[in-house]
Amino acid sequence: MSEIAKPMKNKPSFFQRWFASGEPWIWLNAAAVGISVTAVVGILLLLAVKGLAHFWPSDIALIQYETESGQPRYVYGELIEQDTLPVQQFLESGGPEAWVDENAEVMQRWLVKTGNRKISAPDFRWIYQAQIQSIDYPSEVVAIERLEWGNAYGVPISMEIPENLDGTSALRTVIGDGVTAAIAERLTQTSAIRDEIDSLEGGVLNRINNDLERLRLERRRIEMAGIEVPRLADIVTREDELRAEYATSSTKLRALYAKLNQGQLLIETAEKLQIRIKVSDVLHTWQPNPMTGLEKSGLYLSNLWRFLSENPREANTEGGVFPAIFGTILMVLLMSLIVTPFGVIAAVYLREYAKQGPLVRIIRVAVNNLAGVPSIVYGVFGLGFFVYFLGGNIDQLFYPEALPAPTFGTPGLMWASLTLALLTVPVVIVSTEEGLTRIPRSLREGSMALGATQAETLFKVILPMASPAILTGVILAVARAAGEVAPLMLVGVVKLAPTLPLDASFPYLHLDRKFMHLGFHIYDVGFQSPNVEAARPLVYATALLLVTLIVALNLTAITLRGRLERLYRGVES
Repeated sequence: MSEIAKPMKNKPSFFQRWFASGEPWIWLNAAAVGISVTAVVGILLLLAVKGLAHFWPSDIALIQYETESGQPRYVYGELIEQDTLPVQQFLESGGPEAWVDENAEVMQRWLVKTGNRKISAPDFRWIYQAQIQSIDYPSEVVAIERLEWGNAYGVPISMEIPENLDGTSALRTVIGDGVTAAIAERLTQTSAIRDEIDSLEGGVLNRINNDLERLRLERRRIEMAGIEVPRLADIVTREDELRAEYATSSTKLRALYAKLNQGQLLIETAEKLQIRIKVSDVLHTWQPNPMTGLEKSGLYLSNLWRFLSENPREANTEGGVFPAIFGTILMVLLMSLIVTPFGVIAAVYLREYAKQGPLVRIIRVAVNNLAGVPSIVYGVFGLGFFVYFLGGNIDQLFYPEALPAPTFGTPGLMWASLTLALLTVPVVIVSTEEGLTRIPRSLREGSMALGATQAETLFKVILPMASPAILTGVILAVARAAGEVAPLMLVGVVKLAPTLPLDASFPYLHLDRKFMHLGFHIYDVGFQSPNVEAARPLVYATALLLVTLIVALNLTAITLRGRLERLYRGVES
C-alpha cells in the first residue's frame, strides 16, 4: 500500500498545474494591458470633459443674491460648476450662521464667471446657494469677448458707428432694436481692418525692418574691416529707400488704426451700471440665451477653431494656441531630421560593421543608460555646450558685427532641436538594432554571394527590411520629444514669441529664434497664470491637444510597423 500511495502523495495540485501552465502570467499581462488602456482612455475623457466644455456657449444667468450684510446684489454670469463645502469649514471661514440650515451637513455653492473684470473684479466668484434669491435667463443679455480684461456681460443700450470708414466722418448713434445688427456689421468691418493691419505689420513693415537690420549689420562689418568699398554707398542709398518706404507704410498703418478706433458700445450691467467699450477692443459678441442647439453647436465649432488658429492673449489665459502648435510641430520635424540619420548610422555600425566585443557591449550599455538620464540634464548640457560654447563661437566667427547682441549664442530653435535629438537618439538606436537583429544572416550571405557589395546589401536588402523598426523608433522618439518640457525651458522655449520661426523674410526659416511649445504652454498657464480660474480650462484643452498629438503619433507608428512587417514577413521567414 505504501508503494501505491507514494506517487499519489507527489501528485501536483491544481494551483501548481495552473502556475506551471503559464496561464496566470497571461492573465496578468492582459490585466496590465487593460489597466493601461483604461488609464489612457480615462485621461483623455477627463481632459475632453474639462477642456472642451470651456468652448460651449453657456447661457448667461441674471443672479440675485444677498451679501453677508444682507444687501441685495445683481450680477450677470455663467454657472461654471457646483461644489459642496462642509458646514463646519464654512463656519470656520467666517460664513454667517444665518445661511446654514439646521440639519444641513454641507453648503452648496456655485462658481460663477461674472466677467466685467475691469469694473467689478474678480471675474470668477463663489456664490452659496443660501445667498441666491433668484436666477433668471434674460434673452437680451450679450456676451462680449474683448482683447483685454476678459469677457463683458450686459444689455446693449446704444452704439456709436462712423458714417463711413474714411476716418473723417462723424459718428452716428444706434439705439433700440438696431444695436445688435449694428454690432455685427461693425465687427465685420473691424475684422477686415485687423486683417489689413496684420498683413501690413507682419508683411511689409516686418520685411523692411529685417532688411534694415541686415544692411546695418553689413555696414558695421565693413566698418570693422576698416576698408572703403563702393558697396557702402549702395547700402546708404538702400537704407534711405527703405526708410522712405517705411514712412509711407507707417502712415497707412496709422490711418488703419484711426479707422479701427472709431465707435463705442454702451452696455448696462446687472446693477444698472453703464459702461463704454471701444469697438476696436471687441472681438466677438453672442447672445446665448435665445440660441437654439444648432446655433450653439456652430458657435462651439467656431470657438474651437479660434482656439487652434489664434494667438494667445491676456498672459495666455485668453485666445488660442496656434504659435505653440506651430512651434511644437516645427521643432519635432527638425529634431526628426537630425536624429534619424545619426541613430540609424550608429545602429548600423554597431550591428553590421563593428567587431563584437567588450567595447561594443560597453557602448550598448551606455546607450541604454542614456535613455534613462533625466531630461533636465540634457537641457543643462544643451545650454552649456550648444548655446554657450557652439553658439558663442559661431557668433565670434560669423556674426561679429552683431555682438554683443547674440545671434546663435542664445537659446533658440536649432539648439532645442539638437538637444531633443540627443535625448531621443538612444530610442532610435535600440529600435533600429532590434530590427537589424531580426534579419536572417542567410539573406546577407545570399546577397553577397550573388555579387552584391556590402554597401549594396545594406541599402537594398537590410535597411528596407529593418524599416518597420526604424520607423517605429523614429516616431516613438518624436512622441517623446513632443511631450518634453524641462530641457526646452533652458534651450529655446518662451512664454510668448513675438514672431514665428518661419516667415516670408529671408532666410525664411530662422533657426536662431525662440519659439512656443505646447508642453511649456501648459506649465505656464497652469502654474504661472495670475487668473487661475480662467486658465484652468485652457490647461485641460491644451493638454488634450498635446496628448492627442502624442497618441496619434504612437498609433501611426503601430500602423506603419504592422504594414511593413506584413510586407517583409515572407522574406524574413
